[in-house]
Amino acid sequence: MYTAETSKTKEYEGRKLIGFSMDQIYDVVADVQNYKHFVPFCKTSHVFSKTDDTQKANLVIGFPPINESYTSKVTTIKPRLVKAECTDGKLFNHLNTLWLFSPGLKNNARTCVIDFSLSFEFKSVIHSHLSNLFFNEIVRQMENAFLQEAKRRYGRPCIKTVRLER
Repeated sequence: MYTAETSKTKEYEGRKLIGFSMDQIYDVVADVQNYKHFVPFCKTSHVFSKTDDTQKANLVIGFPPINESYTSKVTTIKPRLVKAECTDGKLFNHLNTLWLFSPGLKNNARTCVIDFSLSFEFKSVIHSHLSNLFFNEIVRQMENAFLQEAKRRYGRPCIKTVRLER
């Protein structure tokens, strides 16, 4: 019996209007050194190289029974973009995240729109299977972690977060 091979690539795209300014949410997302303190499943985050618009970091992610490290190249354009790419490929065939920040409500500079996209493919079939089971929950927790960290740093958002259609 022939079975077609299904893609192991997982992708997500989301868009939200949030009650934090572009600068505020940019500063949270670009703060790779502190991911270990607020990003779910991130056990270690160490920036070992930094220029004005790029960072290279070693990250360890873990959720039992997996604990794996990888190197990420993070490109930043303040306050509009944070892009992260896995560059060493031990755990992932690819892992790319992209955060785009744009102005929110016309009359409120303390709001912005976040466009977030994530694409990854584990090398391991077992990891791929586990990610299929928990993918939606993991993405939801990750997105919320950045908003919770913004709230911790800057206080309550000025509006309730609204999910937008793409």
